[in-house]
Amino acid sequence: MPGLRKNNKIKPGIVNALTAFGFILLLSSCSSPLPRGQDTIKSPWNNFAEVKEAYDKIILHVTDKNGLQELGFDPYSTPNVRILSYLDIIDRFSPNSLVKKEDLPPSVKTCLSFREQCIAYEASPGVNKTERVGSLFKDLLKFERKEIETGWSFNALIVIDRDIAVYKIWNGLPIIDREKSRKNPLGPLQGSTGSIAKDMAGF
Repeated sequence: MPGLRKNNKIKPGIVNALTAFGFILLLSSCSSPLPRGQDTIKSPWNNFAEVKEAYDKIILHVTDKNGLQELGFDPYSTPNVRILSYLDIIDRFSPNSLVKKEDLPPSVKTCLSFREQCIAYEASPGVNKTERVGSLFKDLLKFERKEIETGWSFNALIVIDRDIAVYKIWNGLPIIDREKSRKNPLGPLQGSTGSIAKDMAGF
């Protein structure tokens, strides 16, 4: 009878729910279903201690470009080492009108007086890893998401006056260990209505 055939049809909403549930079960069978990533700035150094040790070996007014190359601070042999012009150096040391030329370190002022012969090397090696942790179901349904960020970072600026290092400064994080947590009481009803697959990928 037509009425019975109509009643035997499965509603689209039920099909979508079953499909989503099957997708979740499939992901739960994986060893690490939640997203993870790693951002590495390639360099000769494997960790913070190694790059800091190399930096400490730079002797001002003694170490030349060849010495910097041996230590790993050379843009022509080490990836991701940036060359700064004297104009870039001025911008770094005088970010606004409140910083006057007389406020600059003496060796930097002398270097800048030679204009094109004054350059700087900037190296920023590091590793940044991110990983989503916690309950797969809470994460997919947006009830709760936790992300852990680990790694290290180092930034070195070396001013070079006519091929000799005359000034250096550094900053960095020996250990990066951060945790981000976001809770949505309404779960999938709160925020974006994108597909589960997109949510899983972090879009």
